[in-house]
Amino acid sequence: MSAGQIAALIAAIAFVVLVVLLAIPLLKLGRTLDEATVAIRKAHESSTPLLTDAHTTLTSVNTQLERVDGITSSAKTVTSNVSVLTSLFTATLGGPLVRAAAFSYGLNKALKARRGAKDAGQHSKRRGRRK
Repeated sequence: MSAGQIAALIAAIAFVVLVVLLAIPLLKLGRTLDEATVAIRKAHESSTPLLTDAHTTLTSVNTQLERVDGITSSAKTVTSNVSVLTSLFTATLGGPLVRAAAFSYGLNKALKARRGAKDAGQHSKRRGRRK
């Protein structure tokens, strides 16, 4: 064998070693990609029920929000009606009730003053009899 043939043989062996060394990481990368594919498939399969449940939950929440909106609008109507009734009561009965209360207070005060004057007169008559 000549020096050129030995060099070619060494180069061929080095090339085979290089191919074997590069094949090992490529095989590992292939297994990793296979496992990633399986994981993605499982995630996709389990996401369908999750999305279905999320859709059901959102539908239920929307139904409840519509009910709350109805309740809120009814409460707004009731509040408005109570406000109108309060204004009506104040306008129609408030003035006369205030007048009646003022009249009652004045009458009560006048009766107390009259009783006080009457009691004071009887008290002075009693003093006069004793003397």
